[in-house]
Amino acid sequence: MPFLFDIKRYSINDGPGVRVTVFFKGCPLSCRWCHNPESISFKTEKLYNKSKCIGCGSCVAICPENALTLTKTDGVITDFDKCTLCGKCAEVCPTKAIEMSGRDYSEEEVMTAVLKETNIMDASGGGVTFSGGEPLMYPEALKSLLIRCGREGIHRAVDTSGSVRSAVVEDILDHTDLFLYDLKLMNTQDHRKWVGADNTLILKNLKLISGHDKEYHIRIPLVEGVNTDNENIMETIAFLNGLQRKPTVVGLLPYHNIASKKYEKLGKTYNENGMAEPSKEKIAYIHSVFIENRLNAVIGG
Repeated sequence: MPFLFDIKRYSINDGPGVRVTVFFKGCPLSCRWCHNPESISFKTEKLYNKSKCIGCGSCVAICPENALTLTKTDGVITDFDKCTLCGKCAEVCPTKAIEMSGRDYSEEEVMTAVLKETNIMDASGGGVTFSGGEPLMYPEALKSLLIRCGREGIHRAVDTSGSVRSAVVEDILDHTDLFLYDLKLMNTQDHRKWVGADNTLILKNLKLISGHDKEYHIRIPLVEGVNTDNENIMETIAFLNGLQRKPTVVGLLPYHNIASKKYEKLGKTYNENGMAEPSKEKIAYIHSVFIENRLNAVIGG
């Protein structure tokens, strides 16, 4: 049974055409710049948006554990020692100031959501993308969904960090049409610092995929002060050019702080390390270097 935090319709940034993107919850990495911080934890989480709260007290009244307090200065405060994350507060919140992230979906629920969009997917050359979090952390549920989508003739993409056992990657190769593969840093120590784990499995699994007849795209977030230095860029290019098959596309994704509000909702600190978006000149330069080294790089792809 897949554990998800969202199913997004009409997605245009997760593979070709118009797609349905299925977001699994839980990731073995913890990138400092993650745009979906609610995807990292393998547990259900509560998000609170103080600016949307009207102070009606409905959540406080319904909480079976008396875990909520309505204050004048900070809005609704949750005592997480008492809170069981039952979600009743979110159900009664009239402005959706409280939201729950993460629940078990049945396979039929997911397939129903996907099959509803087959007309627009077919017309646009789209399909379904399994993303996260890390979908490969749920190998049995993912494989079953991939097989069912394949039987329906739906194009299947898997958006992965690659930080999983190689046997898991091998098991879904025959059932995946496109891999969207994240590549963040080449230096192992820097990778551990910024991403929360080393990159041994990531590089190994990328080599594995390149050795099979499967289309794959590379996605590189460009974060100033993290991975836009010339040494990392050239090491990345050398690695990609050394693979058995080059990626069809290398997407260069400039960092932005659009996710800061999500961290606030989760009660988490954001960007204490001073991450920044690269300048337009830096982005253009990095793009030109990839092109000069015979890699089909696109900005924002």
